[in-house]
Amino acid sequence: MKLIASLTSPFARKVRMVLAEKAIPFELVVDIPWHAETQVPLANPLGKVPVLVLPQAQNLYDSRVIVDYLECLVPQPALIPTQPEFYIAVKKVEALADGIADAAATIFIERRRPVNLQSEEWINRQQQKIDLGLAALAQELGEASYMVGTDFSLADIAAICCLGYLDLRFNHLHWRELYPNLATFMLATNSRASVQATVPVL
Repeated sequence: MKLIASLTSPFARKVRMVLAEKAIPFELVVDIPWHAETQVPLANPLGKVPVLVLPQAQNLYDSRVIVDYLECLVPQPALIPTQPEFYIAVKKVEALADGIADAAATIFIERRRPVNLQSEEWINRQQQKIDLGLAALAQELGEASYMVGTDFSLADIAAICCLGYLDLRFNHLHWRELYPNLATFMLATNSRASVQATVPVL
């Protein structure tokens, strides 16, 4: 299988981490959707990464769809619990982390526009999502070692990718000082092979 991805995308990183955790071999094709020469729309009509190209020439897009597919394809190690209570808890954290990352990416893209075309009201609205989202993410973690339950899961992967993207693009937020439990969580998971192998690079 082939993964079309940007090395800075938190959503692509989420898929890359799942692939690494499950030791699924794949070919990485780097493509930046906002570059003029991008080929992403040919693989995904929405023009977004990641895109998973399967051997049958079927394309899967949206990171949530892709990780669900990978969980079905290679059930072990399990990253999405099957018990309803834990399944919903993991998917809730994934949605929260993805929402923070999406708001951050939206601000980043808006800031790339000419200054006279940028909307501060729109940027502030996205920033509020980041601020409230981080508070909620910290509350979800509490004093635990993992986002959900007692095992590493997709919830942790999504949180790592979200916080890693903030480090890359929004290091002025100083979220570690605001939420020490999230800082401890990131430090504790940093040595994991899937984390080290997917650190976003410019």
